[in-house]
Amino acid sequence: MVKFLHIADIHLGFDRYNSPERTKDFFYALQTTLEHHAIQRQVDFVVIAGDLFEHRNIKPATLNQAQICLQALQRANIPVFAIEGNHDNRPYGTATSWLKYLSEWGLLMLLEPQDPKQGDEFLVPWNPQTRSGSYYDLDCGVRVVGSNWYGSTAPRAIEQLAAAIQTLPPSPDTTVLMFHHGLEGQIARYEGALRYTDLLPLKAAGVDYLALGHIHREYQAEGWVFNPGSLEANNVEESLHRRGAYLVNITDEGLKAELQTDYFQRPILRIEVAAKGDDSVDELRACCQEKVTAVVKRLPEDSLSPILEVRITGQVGFDRLDLDTRSLQEELRLDSGALFVLLKYDAEAVAYQTPILEGHNRLAIEQGIFLDMLAAHRDYKRQAERLALGMTDLKERQLGGADEVSLYQFVGDLLAVDSPQGD
Repeated sequence: MVKFLHIADIHLGFDRYNSPERTKDFFYALQTTLEHHAIQRQVDFVVIAGDLFEHRNIKPATLNQAQICLQALQRANIPVFAIEGNHDNRPYGTATSWLKYLSEWGLLMLLEPQDPKQGDEFLVPWNPQTRSGSYYDLDCGVRVVGSNWYGSTAPRAIEQLAAAIQTLPPSPDTTVLMFHHGLEGQIARYEGALRYTDLLPLKAAGVDYLALGHIHREYQAEGWVFNPGSLEANNVEESLHRRGAYLVNITDEGLKAELQTDYFQRPILRIEVAAKGDDSVDELRACCQEKVTAVVKRLPEDSLSPILEVRITGQVGFDRLDLDTRSLQEELRLDSGALFVLLKYDAEAVAYQTPILEGHNRLAIEQGIFLDMLAAHRDYKRQAERLALGMTDLKERQLGGADEVSLYQFVGDLLAVDSPQGD
C-alpha cells in the first residue's frame, strides 16, 4: 500500500490583522500537520499543490519556518513535491522564486513544465543534478507531475498538459498531477473557475489523482479530483468551511483520500448581538459582553485564545456614533482573553416616517417631522406625541419674541425637570 499527504494553501507569512501570533499560527498548522500525518504515519511522499507562502517576497522568519518544516521531512526521508500557486509564483520575467530556492537546496522538488519556446520539451523527467524537471517516478509506483499557475488560461493549459502526459514513457501504476486552480460551484463570487468538463482531458490522459489547491475549502469530484482546502482559515468566513489535509491510501481497490483535521488550529468564533431599538448604549455594551462571555466559556479549558467576530445587528435608538466601537472592541478582548476581536457594527438607527398626505399644511408637516425625531429616540418615544406638540408651541413662542428665561421655563415644564435659573 502507498500512502501520501496532499496539502495546499498553507500561506506561511500570513500577515493580516497585524498580529504576530496569528502569523505563527500558520507555521504551527503546517508543522503539526506534517508531524502528525506525514512523519508519524510514515507516508511515502508529500505533495504541496501551491501557495506554500502568502507572498512572493517573504521575510527571513517565514523562510526559516518553511525550512524547519521541510527539514523535518528530510530527516524522515520523505520526499516533497511542490508547485507554485498564485500567491508565491515568480513574477513575470523573473527566473527564480523562493520555492525554486528551496528546491535548489534539496528541501523539496519544484515540478514545473518547461518552456517550448526555449527549445525544451514541455514535460521532462526530474534531473537531480540541475534540480529541475516536470515529473518524478517514485519507486513505490507513483508518478508525480507538476504544473504552473495559469490563471484564466487554465483550460488551454489543461489541454496542453493532457497531450504532453500522453506522450511520456509508460507510467507507473498511478499518476498524480498537482494543479492550482478552482472548480466551479465551490464558493460564491469566484470568477474564472473551471468546469468539471474542462478537467476531463486529464482523466483521459491517465491522471488518477488530480491534486488541486487554490480554493480554501475541501471538496472532491468523481473519485479522482481532490482539493483539501487551506490548513488555517485566512478569515472568519473560511472558519465555517471544512478543510485540512488529505491522507491518501493507494491500494489494489483504488484511491481513498481522508481529510485530516487533527492539528494546530486556533478557534474562530462568530457572535451576533441583535439590538432591539430600545437599548441604551450601556445596555448594548453589556449585552455584547454577556454574549461573548457565554460563548467563550463553552470552549475547552485547554483551548487556545480564540479569534472573535462580534457583529451588532438590528436597530439602535440612539445616534450610532454614541457607541465607541474601539473601546468596546478592547473591552471584549480583555474580558474574553481573545487573541483579537473583529467588531462589525451593522445596526441601523431607528427610523420612523409619518406619511405626509396631499393637502397637509406647514404645521402638520412640522408636527410629523418632530414626531419622527422623537419616536426614534429611546428616551422620548413614549411621550413623542405630547413632546411634538410642545416643540411646535416652543417654536411659536420663540418666533413671537418670548424672552430666554420664559423659554427655559417652558422647556423645563415640558420635560418635567427643574428649569435653569436666569441671570
